[in-house]
Amino acid sequence: MELKKENIDWVWVDLDDTIWDFKSNSWEALAHVYEYAGLGVAFGDVDTWRNTYQENNHRLWLLYNAGKITKEFLMVERFRKVLVDAGYDNNEAIKMSAKLSDVYLDKLASLKTLVPGARELLDYLKSQGYKIGVISNGFYEVQYRKMKSSDIVDYFDAVVLSDDIGVNKPDKRIFDYALQKSNVEAECTLIIGDNPDTDIAGAVGAGWRAIYFNRNGECATLNDVDAIEVFNLTEICDIL
Repeated sequence: MELKKENIDWVWVDLDDTIWDFKSNSWEALAHVYEYAGLGVAFGDVDTWRNTYQENNHRLWLLYNAGKITKEFLMVERFRKVLVDAGYDNNEAIKMSAKLSDVYLDKLASLKTLVPGARELLDYLKSQGYKIGVISNGFYEVQYRKMKSSDIVDYFDAVVLSDDIGVNKPDKRIFDYALQKSNVEAECTLIIGDNPDTDIAGAVGAGWRAIYFNRNGECATLNDVDAIEVFNLTEICDIL
């Protein structure tokens, strides 16, 4: 991919695991839930709980991003299933799940850890005069609180969440909606994201430029999508 930075006016970033370290912060929030609900009686240790939850949660997010389940179903089911599988009565698990979701999201939104290099990248983009936006499938109730807790909200000129219009990345409509908010053409717009499907393929399909942040050095395939690949955020400062 050939990228001429002088042609880029807006840089949009995915929030979770691109800028805000969802993996680390979620790990801490899940430990809080474990202690709050006394889940040691069913899971033995906190890592068993967290790994079981995350496997189920990942499966559900794939369905949610594809538009196959609702946000409301995801928020309950990610707790309900692991509780039932651990031996809880289903009715009890449903009641617990609503409360645990609130406890988890409240704790999660208060945490501050950023992906290494994130603040340096945001400082650089601002210094170069780019407009910066957030485009995320995350939930409205927590995304703004995450940005405020980690003191990054003032970097952003616009925020677009899937909750705003009821469609998720990679649906082209969310990228078109972001273009309407920024009032620029697709070819003058760049996304930085860690998900090759929802972030990168979705944005490129909408005519955007793209930088794939392969944070974990995974052998992920871009499926012939035209994008630049980086392995840490500070590399981007040498590109833009």
